[in-house]
Amino acid sequence: MTYTMRMHNCAFFARHGVHDEEETLGQRFYVDATLVVDPGDALISDSIENTVNYGEAFQLIEEIITGHRRYLIEALALEVAKAICAHFPQVKRAEITVRKPNAPVPGILDHVEVTVAWPG
Repeated sequence: MTYTMRMHNCAFFARHGVHDEEETLGQRFYVDATLVVDPGDALISDSIENTVNYGEAFQLIEEIITGHRRYLIEALALEVAKAICAHFPQVKRAEITVRKPNAPVPGILDHVEVTVAWPG
């Protein structure tokens, strides 16, 4: 048995992108995390010690997103997915979506987003 934990629209200010202006100016990035979790006995014991603490997961995502610059949001999403799986052995699969609302494109759009799953 597994269950799915979802965190939607985690927002962070960061400086990712290929263009120098993206590093200089920075912008807000949004992250969704969908985690497939093996609960062990957490659902029966009702203990946070035996499951994924979503506060800790949020902090881990924040450290990576606000950390060193990545050129590709795909690489950023993969780094988050791998880190969550490494930190929480109960997570059997992490699907991470990173949205960039102010992508430098010659037109109007809401955002660009990528989704990466680990393990793939």
